[in-house]
Amino acid sequence: MRRVRYDSTGGPLFLEEAPVPEPGPGELLVRCAAVGVTLPVVRKVTEAAEPIPLGGEIAGDVVAVGAGVTRFRAGERVTGLCFGHGYADFALLREAMASAVPRTASAVDAVALVRSGLVALGALTAARPEPGESALVTAAASGVGHLAVQLARARGAGRVVGAVSDPAKSAFVSALGADAVVAYDQDDWGDPVDYALDAVGGELLTPAVAALAPGGRLVAYSSGGGTIRAYDLLVGAKSVIGFQMARVARGKPEVYERWRQELWRLFAQGELKPAVHGAFALEDAAEAHRAIETRRNLGKVVLVP
Repeated sequence: MRRVRYDSTGGPLFLEEAPVPEPGPGELLVRCAAVGVTLPVVRKVTEAAEPIPLGGEIAGDVVAVGAGVTRFRAGERVTGLCFGHGYADFALLREAMASAVPRTASAVDAVALVRSGLVALGALTAARPEPGESALVTAAASGVGHLAVQLARARGAGRVVGAVSDPAKSAFVSALGADAVVAYDQDDWGDPVDYALDAVGGELLTPAVAALAPGGRLVAYSSGGGTIRAYDLLVGAKSVIGFQMARVARGKPEVYERWRQELWRLFAQGELKPAVHGAFALEDAAEAHRAIETRRNLGKVVLVP
């Protein structure tokens, strides 16, 4: 089979031939029909001290199952988060991380919707939104952000503001249902909002906090770091909430599954429409990474083996 990997920090990425892996206990062997590309994996390629397996969301057909697997069998379609080599024709998926793909959805739909949607829905839930409240979503054109915009609306937001790195993304974000779109470098982000979902971090934390109304909540779920001054929270009685998807997946599997079912329900009802920024071949994985690194993507970046 073909597999993408790299030998040193920063790449380059290249294709290699590798044996098809054997599923171990509790694992599924999946023929990958779509692979989601995520910012954390892109960052690890450029920042990690040692090369890592290129993992991420995968979707495709179960080819074989390991000992102890009871929920799935060969021939069924699944999606889930792969922690090993996912940029490949075949990949291993832990049964606990797998979920079935409905007949009405494609593999590309699945990788664009489920993991990114879980993060978006989890961050939104952490904000404790009330019907009619106003919302701000940073990185609103990203794989997670474009779903967060739609989910905020589905959860009853009275006004949704999308923040983007490039004004050229405004039309895309408006079409998702945002009432207003602002660029990061704008001095005025408009009327204050009740809560903000931030996927960027770094220097953007300061204007994101400033955009909150008194008593507003900022949910930080970015791996980009950054610092917030305590005084900026104190003067407006504002709060910051950290959200990490891994804690929910490991510690609250029943919540994780309930969120997955909600995403598929909203998808079936047409209230949640995942957008895909092209479909890159495995040999074009480096170009897929560049789309994220340069913030060109509108929606989810997907590899299609």
